[in-house]
Amino acid sequence: MAVSPSTMAAVRASGAIPNAEYLLSAEGIRKEFPGVVALDDVQFRLKRGSVHALMGENGAGKSTLMKILAGIYTPDKGDVHLKGVEIQLKSPLDALENGIAMIHQELNLMPFMTVAENIWIRREPKNRFGFVDHGEMYRMTEELFQRLNITIDPDIEVRHLSVASRQMVEIAKAVSYNSDVLIMDEPTSALTEREVAHLFEIIRGLKVQGIGIVYITHKMNELFEIADEFSVFRDGKYIGTHASTDVTRNDIIRMMVGREITQMFPKEVVPIGDVVLSVNNLCLNNVFYEVSFDVRAGEILGVAGLVGSGRSNVAETLFGVTPASSGTIELFGKKVDISSPTVAIRNHMAFLTEDRKETGCLLILNVLENMQIAVLQDKFVKGGFVQEGAIEGTCEDMARRLRVKTPNLDERVENLSGGNQQKVLIGRWLLTNPRILILDEPTRGIDVGAKAEIHKLVTEMARNGVAVIMISSEMPEVLGMSDRIMVMHEGRVTGFLNRDEATQVKVMELAAQ
Repeated sequence: MAVSPSTMAAVRASGAIPNAEYLLSAEGIRKEFPGVVALDDVQFRLKRGSVHALMGENGAGKSTLMKILAGIYTPDKGDVHLKGVEIQLKSPLDALENGIAMIHQELNLMPFMTVAENIWIRREPKNRFGFVDHGEMYRMTEELFQRLNITIDPDIEVRHLSVASRQMVEIAKAVSYNSDVLIMDEPTSALTEREVAHLFEIIRGLKVQGIGIVYITHKMNELFEIADEFSVFRDGKYIGTHASTDVTRNDIIRMMVGREITQMFPKEVVPIGDVVLSVNNLCLNNVFYEVSFDVRAGEILGVAGLVGSGRSNVAETLFGVTPASSGTIELFGKKVDISSPTVAIRNHMAFLTEDRKETGCLLILNVLENMQIAVLQDKFVKGGFVQEGAIEGTCEDMARRLRVKTPNLDERVENLSGGNQQKVLIGRWLLTNPRILILDEPTRGIDVGAKAEIHKLVTEMARNGVAVIMISSEMPEVLGMSDRIMVMHEGRVTGFLNRDEATQVKVMELAAQ
């Protein structure tokens, strides 16, 4: 019989909890959504003081299971046990009260509140008059940060923090609940190597305290550095669990995708044509300065640099999101004033943004609406009427080409996995038949199988004469896919490397100048 959250919380507080083998376990979990079986009889077991990585392609069911364990979803079948006691979690608050905290990939902090206010919201210390005691809240936050070796001012508003600092605040908030279980969903997707090292120090410290950590990642190197064991899901089914010391990277990939991936970076040597985009001394006040480069038809120009180097800002300026303050842009030999994305699209440019949820997908709309939005008015309206059959057929063909996993085009994009959301965005821009394709972190937060598919697609675009600019924080991706690499540091271009001379060391030397 399942114990209610309030009863379990009381048992947890008293310390009278069975000495179970596993800190948290789930057995026989099934979860269905309209038209999709997300989880089918899966299991998961987390030990005390360990890091358990959850691996699988996008759509494998990882996030669905974690949302069940965090009280966001209720399973259709199956049991969840915390320290040997069966529990039923009906809300995220239930999970928190029982010591289970989840740190989402899309951070959920309130930007106009201070760090301390974000951490202690709904639990603020009060003075004898019943008002919030800001001094005590500041002291509690400092004490928590000292414990985690975090150096952030508790009084600063969250909107002024970097993504990495916000990530640390989320972790501190989760730890502040005295959680026994921490679920981390892609915690390093936007962090630099130094920031990742700091995060791993915090995780190791939490392990020593007996906290169990569930770690969702697509980065294989992280698995072997931080995880004690891992479980693999595929197509909503449990495949297996192994100690991280017992397998190789290729073993994990085979378990995840059910096949060998022989070409992660399927780069082809294709004819490089004439210059189609020429940028000269492009500037955006206080952001980047005197950026100059050319891109030719069929060329993949990789753009590397540390977080904050200005890479994404240059891409946004090229596409007219933030028009340049000075400098020139030439398209096909003619100067063009790209004052808006509309102007860019009319000049055969396409731009896949860095953050698919914030600036890419329209999450509450369906797949069809997301795909058609860039071409609807120009190509599929005649006499003032939308040619619904034509646009739907075109989008269906694109979804099949990209292998988008969706029950149909009416499915809301927010219900798709991250990798399939990315494919919908790519499909949107391919429908415009671009001659210049700008990709900002095209494979961030997606699985190894989807990455290989996107890399293959980029190669195909280059073969068809499209000029590609690919921004990436993943060094193997930049080195594996680029004909040339442009490196940036603090808003300036620090150098160019041809494919045959580029190495990780040379790129990092230019990125850290």
